Amino acid sequence: MAIPQRDLAELLLPDDLLHRFRERAATHDRDNTFFEHTLADLRARGYLKLLVPTDLGGLGGSLGDAALLQRRLAGADPAAALGVNMHLIVTGAAGMAVERGLGAARRVLELAAAGELFAFGISEAGNDLMLFDAVSTALPDGAGGYAVTGTKIFTSMAHAWTRLVVHAKVAGEDGDARLVFGILERTPEVEVVADWDAHGMRATDSCTTRLRGAPLRAENVLATTVVGPDQDPLRFGIFGCFEVLIASVYCGLGERAVAVATAGASARRSITKGITAADDPHVRWRLASAAIAMDGAALQVEKLAHDLDALVAHEPVPGATDHGRRWYLQLSGLKSRVTEAAIHAVDECVRAGGGRHYYLGSELERLSRDVRAAIYQPSSEESVRSSYARAMLGEIGADRD
Repeated sequence: MAIPQRDLAELLLPDDLLHRFRERAATHDRDNTFFEHTLADLRARGYLKLLVPTDLGGLGGSLGDAALLQRRLAGADPAAALGVNMHLIVTGAAGMAVERGLGAARRVLELAAAGELFAFGISEAGNDLMLFDAVSTALPDGAGGYAVTGTKIFTSMAHAWTRLVVHAKVAGEDGDARLVFGILERTPEVEVVADWDAHGMRATDSCTTRLRGAPLRAENVLATTVVGPDQDPLRFGIFGCFEVLIASVYCGLGERAVAVATAGASARRSITKGITAADDPHVRWRLASAAIAMDGAALQVEKLAHDLDALVAHEPVPGATDHGRRWYLQLSGLKSRVTEAAIHAVDECVRAGGGRHYYLGSELERLSRDVRAAIYQPSSEESVRSSYARAMLGEIGADRD
């Protein structure tokens, strides 16, 4: 039986634990260090098994559960939430893929149940199609596996992961290319480059990873797919979980910014006007604008998570929508709308908070840097608008007679 969300929150992320996470977050940001102790605390509470089925010893949580909890975690430590997101995306996608008939994906859930920490090795420089194409190459090893060569960027939890999900392009015998997805282990052919020193989300340790013939053993091959978008179970699961959980993190970040700025407005006083900032009409307008944006964002996250959970359910779910051919549009649009709302909300909160939030050490200053990472995470604003325009207007230059 599934654990109610309120009980999950109290079990996994009680208030006192979140307070410790928030204190650590400032130190990790200042020193550019990984959230090692926060990860250990999350692991000890079973957080990494949130999306592992109960029959494997997991908590059997839903994507909706994960979305709500990730919002809560991001309110304490956005970088830790973004890092752990990658493990939850992998396990969530595997669960969805298994329910939709891809038995090989159960391997991910079994490894996660055994305590393995998954990271996500998909992003590549110059590969704008992300999941649907690859620059990395996979050479068949003659035993059902592959040797993978390429460079993956923004590999979060780079020095902590024990299993890395990657994809690469394999040249087919008929000349048609296909992609292979699978699980790598740490071997001498996998090099983590210690190059993470970023503007924000500094505790994620999102380093470059170089693969030089890294062995992808046959038992760790998850799927082979065509190049280009389709709704094969694994890629659809990855895409759906990624967009929903990325949106959840930035939703939680934006909600925290509103809470911090609201508390600060009651404490800050203008000597010139003789009023607190909470009574200043300009401050009130900005904070209301931020709160409106984040309320809308939260509702969108909850709705799409609910719809995705319903898609893999074995019985009708009240209030759920099957988006059919528009799934990818809805999911990429969710990420776009929520992250842009979070950027807007944080900016309004910083403006309302006054000049002290321009100083390093202010939580709002850190949130204003952390939220910018959303700009660089898929789906990009350019790709979202291109996809919507293509769905509405067809390909550029198409015959419209």
